[in-house]
Amino acid sequence: MYAVVELQGHQYIVSEGAEIIVDNLGVNQSEKFVANKVLAIFDEAGNDVKVGKPVVDGASVEFEVGATQKGEKVSVLKFKRKTRYARLKGFRPLQTTLVAKKISC
Repeated sequence: MYAVVELQGHQYIVSEGAEIIVDNLGVNQSEKFVANKVLAIFDEAGNDVKVGKPVVDGASVEFEVGATQKGEKVSVLKFKRKTRYARLKGFRPLQTTLVAKKISC
């Protein structure tokens, strides 16, 4: 069974046991996290499909929070033409690993 879940403005397709990497949630490691914004649920064959308007009523996905790590570097360039002015800054955003444990509808 698969589910389309919205977390922090991003949509992810998850199945039970799948691991996804999302923006930092601020939740401690090994805690349970429940996502109630389930946009669609469907099975492997595509026969049983439930699409929400905008969410599926009573559906939720339970995640187990994994490690928090730094993501890839994001570079930000501030530039003004004709004056030879350019400043380059960068940062590495924190990301959280989630493992989908249970999909319920």
